[in-house]
Amino acid sequence: MELSVVVPTLNGRDRLAASLDALAAEAPDVEVIVVNGPSADGTTGMVRDRDDVDVLVEIAARNVNVARNAGLEVADGDAIAFLGYDHEVEPGWREGVADAFAEGASVATGPLRRAVRGGATSDGLERRQIADREVSYFNGRNVVFARPVLAELDGFDEYLETGGARDAAHRLAGMGVDVTWRGDVAARRRAEATDGGIERRDLGWKYRALAYRLTKNYGVRPTVLRRTLSHAVGDAAGALRDVVGGEATPTSWARNGRDVIAGISSGASDGLVARARDRSPKRNPNGVTARADRAVARYDRRTD
Repeated sequence: MELSVVVPTLNGRDRLAASLDALAAEAPDVEVIVVNGPSADGTTGMVRDRDDVDVLVEIAARNVNVARNAGLEVADGDAIAFLGYDHEVEPGWREGVADAFAEGASVATGPLRRAVRGGATSDGLERRQIADREVSYFNGRNVVFARPVLAELDGFDEYLETGGARDAAHRLAGMGVDVTWRGDVAARRRAEATDGGIERRDLGWKYRALAYRLTKNYGVRPTVLRRTLSHAVGDAAGALRDVVGGEATPTSWARNGRDVIAGISSGASDGLVARARDRSPKRNPNGVTARADRAVARYDRRTD
């Protein structure tokens, strides 16, 4: 199995270097593609100076799903992995991936460990029954797809600035594709890190993304409304506790409420439009085939 690894990054030069070092030590045989953009911390020079990165793609969009699709466009592997720039693959990762696909996996993922005092913690596989689907969620910072599955998905939905991996999980469930979880397909985040803008985490976008992906994948139904409102009520209760405890102001609580309502409204509306635009099982009108202008520059050692 020929494996390509796509690493999206934005203003994370030092963490990216550590991630690439770990990847080179664990899987020196893989094709490595770094998608950078638009960083202002010397990432381009650092990557170009390395001889273990096969392709560097520069993009202008501060959107991790655009970056993932830009890497997918140039990857040559039979299987394509997506790795967070702030994560390092653990020993046994490469063998675990090979074993998973040798046993017939279409999508493989595993633990994302986080360093804590005295050790590390990690999340297990999350499954949810939504409408008639059992959805197996995965983190886009450590997941491997068989190429035909990614082609069927048409990559990630670039409308989303956050939640692209969860959207892909809904679509995989709709297509009847299982996600294989293996403890040896593991990666570790060494320190807390932000995306430098590559994913937005404000409440407005959180609920816009949630309403969009649920409406796009399931239409307007009670399940969608119930799940959206349950998230909103939980966040509202937590924010109210902060106000009562003096950690937030009533003004900020009201402003967040407006952001949530606006996000749900715009996300649901756009989700219905997307559902109408793509009625196929992949439900992705904003995928790889939707455009051809993601890259502003490309440095490809394979053609040197």
